[in-house]
Amino acid sequence: MLRTEAFPAVILIAALSGAGCTTRPPPAEAGRPFDFQRDSLAYSNQLYWSYDFSDPDTVEMRPAPDTAPEGGHRCATMARAVRQFFRAARFDPDAARVSDEEYRRLVRSVLGSDPRRREPAQPPSVIPGYPGLRSFSRDHHEIIDAELGGAVGTYLQRGNWRMIFPFAPRQNRAAVEEWLTQLERGQLPVVRIVNFPIIDVNHTLVLYAAEESSLEVRFLAFDPNDANTPLALVFQRAGASFHYPPTSYFRGGTVQAYEIYDGFFF
Repeated sequence: MLRTEAFPAVILIAALSGAGCTTRPPPAEAGRPFDFQRDSLAYSNQLYWSYDFSDPDTVEMRPAPDTAPEGGHRCATMARAVRQFFRAARFDPDAARVSDEEYRRLVRSVLGSDPRRREPAQPPSVIPGYPGLRSFSRDHHEIIDAELGGAVGTYLQRGNWRMIFPFAPRQNRAAVEEWLTQLERGQLPVVRIVNFPIIDVNHTLVLYAAEESSLEVRFLAFDPNDANTPLALVFQRAGASFHYPPTSYFRGGTVQAYEIYDGFFF
């Protein structure tokens, strides 16, 4: 596999800032906003390789140290889990904590919910003793990992077929408008970023906020490869193209982006 972490790859570190930027107000019926420090996972997808981009023409790859065989290649399932917990779970920090067996049952219930459903589950699974997913996943990393399963959920995600077809500018513009609408409603688009057939990036992230200007749209994202930092996917209006700057696992540049866990074919 060429320079990809089985769906790991890239994200641009950026803050929601910039001259002339605006944020669309949420509609009255929108749910609560996503809070990165409360609603994201506390641990990252493990990378199987480390990358050296010092040569502008080539990339040197070395095995990453201390990567468990079952610990990586799960960016898609981790991104999906963030949306499932946001939609199908409610955390109750004032309730007494329960046994690992009961937490495992609750995690299984959340991860067994339909990942393509955008509206909150009614009733949600109530997870006691924690204010949110980040604190819960810090203490119960192993339980969540076990219920997520291995890399097969990323390799066989049904939307993989889309990456081999061209992306027209009008499709990119329509996707951006759809993601903005979802974010206004308190929903979390799960987006795959790719370059095909180069495959220098093949990764999945969760969009949770956006800011617009006349030149671009910045989508803040949870990146499973970097659980500690909000990152951004940038859409440049003039060329209708998506961009990422360099990271430790991507040289940086233009990428294609499309939504997964969305409808029958994705």
